[in-house]
Amino acid sequence: MKILYDWLKEFVAVPFAPGELRERLSLAGIAVEGVSETPAGPSLDLDLTINRPDCLGHYGVAREVAALGRSELPPLSVGLRESSDSAASVTDVEIASPDLCGRFTARVLRGVEVQPSPDWLRKRLEALGQASINNVVDATNYVMLELGHAMHAFDLDRLAERRIVVRRARAGEKIRTLDGVERTLSPEICVIADAARAVGIGGIMGGAETEIGFSTHNVLLESAWFDPVSIRRSSKALGLRTEASTRFERGADPEMAELASRRCAALICELAGGEALAGVVDVYPARREPLPLDLSRKELLRVMGASVPDAEIEAILGALGFAPRRADKTSGSPDSPLATWRCRQPSWRQDVTREVDLIEEVARHYGLEKFPPRLHPAKQPAARLPHAEAEDRLRERLIGLGYHEIVSIPLVNEAEDALFRPAGVTPARVANPLAEDASLLRSTGLVSMAHALAWNLNRGQHNLRLFEIGRAYRLQSGAPDEIRIATIGATGMASEQGVAESAREYGFADLKGDLDQIGNLAGGFDWNAETLAWQHPARAGRILLANAGLRRMEDGKGGQWFVTVGNTVVGSAGELAPRVADKFKLRQGVFLAEWALDPFYEGYGLARDDRKYQPISRFPAVERDFSLILSEGTSFASVRETIAALGIPEIFSIEAVDLFRGTNIPPGKFSLLVRITFQSQEATLTEAQLTDFSSRIISALERKLGATLRSV
Repeated sequence: MKILYDWLKEFVAVPFAPGELRERLSLAGIAVEGVSETPAGPSLDLDLTINRPDCLGHYGVAREVAALGRSELPPLSVGLRESSDSAASVTDVEIASPDLCGRFTARVLRGVEVQPSPDWLRKRLEALGQASINNVVDATNYVMLELGHAMHAFDLDRLAERRIVVRRARAGEKIRTLDGVERTLSPEICVIADAARAVGIGGIMGGAETEIGFSTHNVLLESAWFDPVSIRRSSKALGLRTEASTRFERGADPEMAELASRRCAALICELAGGEALAGVVDVYPARREPLPLDLSRKELLRVMGASVPDAEIEAILGALGFAPRRADKTSGSPDSPLATWRCRQPSWRQDVTREVDLIEEVARHYGLEKFPPRLHPAKQPAARLPHAEAEDRLRERLIGLGYHEIVSIPLVNEAEDALFRPAGVTPARVANPLAEDASLLRSTGLVSMAHALAWNLNRGQHNLRLFEIGRAYRLQSGAPDEIRIATIGATGMASEQGVAESAREYGFADLKGDLDQIGNLAGGFDWNAETLAWQHPARAGRILLANAGLRRMEDGKGGQWFVTVGNTVVGSAGELAPRVADKFKLRQGVFLAEWALDPFYEGYGLARDDRKYQPISRFPAVERDFSLILSEGTSFASVRETIAALGIPEIFSIEAVDLFRGTNIPPGKFSLLVRITFQSQEATLTEAQLTDFSSRIISALERKLGATLRSV
């Protein structure tokens, strides 16, 4: 919303220069993004919150300026010369749907001459982004920008029977709007109709058949109030957002309708001549009574931690239109701690309904910097969530592995979510989505991570390690279900070119290695070779957690998290399949993993409880490397299990060090270098013991896996 500085000065004395006014309004909660020069003078660009429709016009902003200067905003006085003929004798208004339209006023102007607008009017409208059309239409736009109330002018002679009916649209009813588009309406939409057909979409846009043109001589001027919810829904359904709909959907002031109509009629008579017929046809079926509000110094002290002088409270609330008056028995005692004010809710501030809202109005204009910074005392002591320690350790481990945390919006595109959605999962749809690409709550965090990686890659960041601790959303038996998840994503180089090693791209082995280190927090991850639709078939796996196998888990219909015999499948990991990568326009290998956090946290608790103290051995450890030739398809997990099954207590660790395929390796085979560390708690290991251990290990690997030692 743009506001002209010189236009504000027509309503109130502005004691601040444009730059200072920008700062003061922003500190008072009316954010001003910038000040620019226009042919009509300095312009302030306001970024208004949705609850402040009163500031969508210069007069409403002038009220805020008056409060900043502790002065009263003079009431508007509009002089309109009217003819002896009555408007009610020429036109008639009927509101057939009072739930959609709460007030409708119609004023008649006769004998106008439609011409181009004068320079001063065009200059102001163009400075605020409005195109000049003609003097009558420009007058309605000018008053909308002045008073914040949208209006519409009809060619009276084109209205069948010169009457107005405000009703719901008929199913399939069509109208050609002022933008030249023919639109099909539904019964949820409010229309302005004459005796024959719809001539405008209420609160959004008028119809082309009754628009003001240079042949127009008689005008019916509409100024109404429409239900905000219905306007918001209609505007979205039609894909039509206008200056009028912006104001009505936020909640325009119903009491401004008649005044705005009178002001616009006077301006049209000034610009286009003619005469205004006496009176106004005003149908107002449900006038609201002002809501009484109370403000006490006791509550002000409790909420803000400091008091505000009586004079300041009364000046601020008075300037804002709340009409405060002392209502306590100590009214003669200034700044009494027992002071209470009785106020009334002005029609333009429907968002102020409670005492704390009045406190906010006082605080923002008095100056938030004048209140001491402090936290309110808690009614109950703070306590950490049961899983907080496990989440802290998880976050530390991920950061230690080089991953950076992200926080993403859970609203996603339905088609993209379906690429990752587990079989049998019912997604949670948003009833009234803001956009087509945000119509679904994500059923998995993988879609958000893929987007985050694509966004960074498109901006030149090619080496990425990201993680997110968040939630996925589904429907289980029609009821919403939130699942805590951890998601990681990686792409680019695993290591840069160095003195001792060459550059290497990140691969599935890196992802699995990182996940194994994370799994150690919860007793260790196990793996199987199952793949999902989004994964590369040769570089993927499912993550299993043995520690949570006997715990309560989600139903198997969830697809990705279910109980298996002896182990719990908690997630999946792998490279993004080329088919899916193309959907996100990813041109390099991307690796993703996700696992459910509830079983992970349970596993962490079990692993922590099972942890036993073991003294560090006083005796040296000895490493032995075994270069094995194995058949393709043999996993390191099977090698480790075979060695561990021997039950040699001196085995301290088993690690995979290197994998090689190529020269001197038979077809269908690969070389795996396994490093085993031996250490005893009782004595230094002898060469004979180490030779015996090595022989037993080689024999077991040959017998169970068909392994052989690689020769030089």
